[in-house]
Amino acid sequence: MIRGYDADAVRAAEAPALAAGVPLMQRAAHALALTVVRELAARGVGGTGTRVLVLVGGGNNGGDGLYAAAYLARRGVRATVALLHRDVHAEGLQAARTAGAQVLALAEAFDGAEDGGAAGALAELDRRATDADAWVDALAGIGVSGALREPLAGAVSRLIPLREGLAVKPLVVAVDTPSGIRAGSGAVAGPVLRADVTVTMGGMKAGLLLPPAARYAGRVQVVELGLEEALLAGEPTVSRLTGVDVADLWPVPDDVTHKYTRGVVGIVAGSADYPGAAVLATSGALRAGCGMVRYVGPPEVTRLVIARHPEVVPGTGRVQAWVAGPGLHGDDQRATARAVMARAVADGVGMVCDAGALDLLPGREDLTGARIVLTPHAGELASLLSAHGQDVERAEVEADPARWARRAVELTGATVLLKGAVTVVAGADGTLFSQDDGTGWLATAGSGDVLAGLLGALLAQTDAPAAVAAAAAALVHGRSGRLASGGGPITAMDVADALPATVRDLLRTAGRLKG
Repeated sequence: MIRGYDADAVRAAEAPALAAGVPLMQRAAHALALTVVRELAARGVGGTGTRVLVLVGGGNNGGDGLYAAAYLARRGVRATVALLHRDVHAEGLQAARTAGAQVLALAEAFDGAEDGGAAGALAELDRRATDADAWVDALAGIGVSGALREPLAGAVSRLIPLREGLAVKPLVVAVDTPSGIRAGSGAVAGPVLRADVTVTMGGMKAGLLLPPAARYAGRVQVVELGLEEALLAGEPTVSRLTGVDVADLWPVPDDVTHKYTRGVVGIVAGSADYPGAAVLATSGALRAGCGMVRYVGPPEVTRLVIARHPEVVPGTGRVQAWVAGPGLHGDDQRATARAVMARAVADGVGMVCDAGALDLLPGREDLTGARIVLTPHAGELASLLSAHGQDVERAEVEADPARWARRAVELTGATVLLKGAVTVVAGADGTLFSQDDGTGWLATAGSGDVLAGLLGALLAQTDAPAAVAAAAAALVHGRSGRLASGGGPITAMDVADALPATVRDLLRTAGRLKG
């Protein structure tokens, strides 16, 4: 499991080492410099002609960049330090100068002055940035609580379009976090320079796992500074399941297993208008390994489901989990879904509420403590929150998904799986997960229906906490999308068809398959 921490947890873990005089900054900067060299070498760039532009702000983040510039300069790299803050790390600056790095003082150039000196300084930044093989973003670190302020915001706003316009784009390496993201929540309030690689110090930062900031981080490399034990002693802000985690909890039938012990899923989905949703949800449940699927729906949709999956049993009966909502439409189906949801709560079984069932939820007092997972996308979550008195727009949800998923938990009492390029799961038990396992090709009609069925099957088969089951389902769904895609377009049924192979590969890698 990957654990992400907020700024306070990291500072607390660093404090004893700093008090003991451990040179954490120099260690971090050395690892940063080596990463820049390795990444450039992988691009076929290296040697004494290599140019690196280090963008330096105030505080320790800037200090990391300055010491890294010193290491690079001593290796023969043509390092240029662009000082974009008036108060930078003094010892780091001295080290960079002593090693031979060129230093440009540019903070004043972003004050809005129109004099020739400012214009010349900005032109020099553009020239150095254009010529550089790599940019190191050491402008601001884990202390950022909102959008970057001037002059940092102006510099980033200038560099973003400059990089986009270059035929050969420089490598961008972020120090600790891309400057301008919130390390604890992943929120992004202003301009952020998108990194190819983020070198984060001491432990994973929560914001690097959470959307939307995760999309700015690129590949994340954690530099271990001896803080691991101290961090593990506390609770992470967010966690991410790995394939091994999911394989460990996934049920594997043995010689005494029968269909009822493998979990029975009841599905209320589809309608005359959206019959395919029922087929996709049942496909997701069946291919995730449950012992039986019961389907409840209109006769014409039932016939379609049985024609595609003759093993599905029509009608109600005893189940270990329900799925309600995909393709739900019409008063009769909504009434059935409402009754099923009440039954799930009364029976204490698992429940997945998707799409058309999200506005049929029982009250918070009924859902608190129940094993219920809501699976909205950002627009549906905004509507759900508004219906519960929290006026919020879709764009606000997309700007800070973790915050709003947690708020939905507070208002409904249920666990929330917020679908997106990076899936956020906020548990009713206070846990938070973030899964980034899929592909952009998963943004296709019906993909969420497959996920709902898959999650229902996992709730029926295991006693894992609802948030853990939801995160595991997101991982398997995402990896199935990648497997089905192979880099090209897919349909939702392709994803469902890839589920067995994905689960098999997870189990095989973890050594849980016999033979």
